[in-house]
Amino acid sequence: MLSTAIICLVVGISDGDTITAKCNNQQVKIRLAEIDAPEKRQAFYQVSKQSLSDLCYDKKATITGKTTDRYRRLIAHVNCDGKDASTEQVRLGMAWVYDQYVTDHNLYNIQEAARLAHSGLWQDSNPIPPWEWRKAKRKKKSESSHRNQ
Repeated sequence: MLSTAIICLVVGISDGDTITAKCNNQQVKIRLAEIDAPEKRQAFYQVSKQSLSDLCYDKKATITGKTTDRYRRLIAHVNCDGKDASTEQVRLGMAWVYDQYVTDHNLYNIQEAARLAHSGLWQDSNPIPPWEWRKAKRKKKSESSHRNQ
């Protein structure tokens, strides 16, 4: 499934950057390439998840796999209704460009337009990228476990 496009049916939405698709009678967990959406306890999580659901849920999607991540999810470009889901989530202000993994640098222009328009998560005066939020959460957890020793 890597680098070959395959048509699948989107059967689940985990969050704003992860879907489950049924491909050849097999369910596959797919992480949208190049973006990072708000985490479960973060602001705009539910709105981001709903946005991806509106775009892709119960629709046929063209999936082009790139690689897999440490959770064995397929990292892929997902096209729903003729729209690249990663690009659309960034355009709507529902996800950040994932600096560490971005290859399409045009996404930065799309993100900047969303930020200037105060779309989605950019309505927040100081939105925290998910990778920073996760890092702060890990640090807090580490500090509390050291205090409890």
